[in-house]
Amino acid sequence: MTTTAPRLGTAVARLLILAAALLGTLLAGAAPASAHAALTGSDPKDGAVVATAPREVNLTFSEQVAMGADSIRVLDPAGRRADTGEIRDLCSASVVRYGVGLRAGLPDGTYTVAWQTVSADSHPIAGAFTFSIGAPSATSVALPEQNAGGGLVGVLYGIARYLSYAAFAVLVGGGAFVLACWPRGALVRPVQRTVVRGWLTLTVATLVMLLLRNPYTGSGELSDAFDLAGLKSVLETKTGAALTSRLLLLGAAALFVAVLFGAYARRTDPKEKKDLAFGLGLGGTVVAAGIAGTWALAEHASTGIQPGIAMPVDILHLLAVAAWLGGLTVLLVALYRAPSVERSAVERFSKVAFGSVVVLAATGLYQSWRQVGSWSALTGTRYGQLLLVKIGLMAVLLGIAWVSRRWIRRLADPAPVEETEGTEEMGELAEEVEPAEAGEPAEAGALVGAEPALGPDVGSALDTDPDVTPGVDPARAAQLARQRAAVATARRKRERDADPERAGLRRSVLTEAAVAVVLLAVTTVLTSTEPGRTEEEAGRTGSAAGSAAVPDRPVDIRLPFDTGGVDGKGVVRLSLDPGRTGANALHLFVERPNGKPLDVPEVKVAFTLEAKDVGPLPVAPDRIQTGHWSASGVQIPMPGEWTIQVTVRTSDIDQTTIDKNVKIG
Repeated sequence: MTTTAPRLGTAVARLLILAAALLGTLLAGAAPASAHAALTGSDPKDGAVVATAPREVNLTFSEQVAMGADSIRVLDPAGRRADTGEIRDLCSASVVRYGVGLRAGLPDGTYTVAWQTVSADSHPIAGAFTFSIGAPSATSVALPEQNAGGGLVGVLYGIARYLSYAAFAVLVGGGAFVLACWPRGALVRPVQRTVVRGWLTLTVATLVMLLLRNPYTGSGELSDAFDLAGLKSVLETKTGAALTSRLLLLGAAALFVAVLFGAYARRTDPKEKKDLAFGLGLGGTVVAAGIAGTWALAEHASTGIQPGIAMPVDILHLLAVAAWLGGLTVLLVALYRAPSVERSAVERFSKVAFGSVVVLAATGLYQSWRQVGSWSALTGTRYGQLLLVKIGLMAVLLGIAWVSRRWIRRLADPAPVEETEGTEEMGELAEEVEPAEAGEPAEAGALVGAEPALGPDVGSALDTDPDVTPGVDPARAAQLARQRAAVATARRKRERDADPERAGLRRSVLTEAAVAVVLLAVTTVLTSTEPGRTEEEAGRTGSAAGSAAVPDRPVDIRLPFDTGGVDGKGVVRLSLDPGRTGANALHLFVERPNGKPLDVPEVKVAFTLEAKDVGPLPVAPDRIQTGHWSASGVQIPMPGEWTIQVTVRTSDIDQTTIDKNVKIG
């Protein structure tokens, strides 16, 4: 019994719907502010009340950022600028710190510090906090609700990023498939169209990203995409230089594609074709590595630890992805649109795919260690969780690839198709052709019969243009031509579905492509998410900064915990305001590792001053809402180095106690 493969149109439509739905879900779920540099400290701190106006406001970041003229703004209670507008570079050694001076004679009240910048790996970050001089006051400052890199511009930029990755894979992988696996494919029109469309999509996506870069990192207004001054400033940045370089390299890629489907495809002499293939392979590899380098030089690999190793590894990773998934795409097109693809070509691609998987495993392992760094970050951060999803999809993809290899072993080369068919076969094919228009049964019957039954005029009309054939009704000849085309289509479909092994291979490759679409979407979101290592380091730095409170400033600390049970991991944020001797307000926020509130049955706090043998002084905070506990009138009898102990119970039997030493008073 013949196994029938799905129609190409339906399969492609399903893939597009799946890609659009998944991409929309992931882009909607990815917080725009989840970039790769984090604010780890400030002076004054968030919520601090100072007796006199400071001379400047300082911000400390986890990694290098690009500061502009208005990257840090300080607004008074009425919303007016209170800073001088002069950004000061206070970086030293590994400390990334910037400041802005304040005007003299600032009155008492609550001031808002709003900042926006671009991290070293090209992602925009922004935030705001308040501090008060003398005493808190009401403020009329209204900050924009849209995060940096969000809104319509953020969605369009994210789509362009996804399309650029996918198009790069198709362009590079398709070219490699033709050169290394199926040289005859250079003459196949569907293969040519697929690779050329990959080039066009990558070029357009790069231009869109270049135009959207200014509003993406700045105002968020789509109209600013055509601001020439903004475009000029983008071209002066690392990301702008990378996108411009990519466009120049795409010019060289266009030449590669033209030669591949032009001179190379027409070569008949084996030696000349081999020499040209070598030149194309060498030049194409250089161009492909250069295009991959535009990502490595501007994103994850260019920051953090070991950038000198990470960038070449990232280039290899991207090339391996392209060789595998891009080649898979072209193979899928060939199996549906050019069923005559030889078994040897499929076997060669299977070897290329295996080598790509080996490279992906080695480079992916290094990248995972570099970006995650610990088991806790792998399971407790958004980046780590997305990475686990990607690993799972890779495992599924490998399983499907194994099934495809089994089909390849059973595959036979397609038999040559005869140009003329017998009356019996044509009669059978007629069952798959739509009936002729009502009122003309004779012509339809003649079509599927022997050629002489059509008559000399009609038979001639089928092989010539009906508009110029004398003595033939143009409408009748056009209808017969359409029917003949339908018969030819049915014949091709029958030939395609006659081999059950080839049909099984088509189905497995189609499934691989569908999983690859999902995998690529997850990878795109992963590149826009703060790495687990950075997130954990920012949390530790923030905790350390909060552990050394100064007089008349609130105590603000972060205490990671793990009770060992279900939902036993999280972070306690403790705030003690005003953080001095006497009565204080205590607030505790219990959060999951991803920052969402965690509902726990009990939280207890104790204060101990070991130097004076005071305590522990127990405090039983009240539950305000999910994840929020509070206590008022917490008495700190004397200044000193106090130990704050927090006990968190997550179930009837799972609890833990964490502590931190802080200076109070």
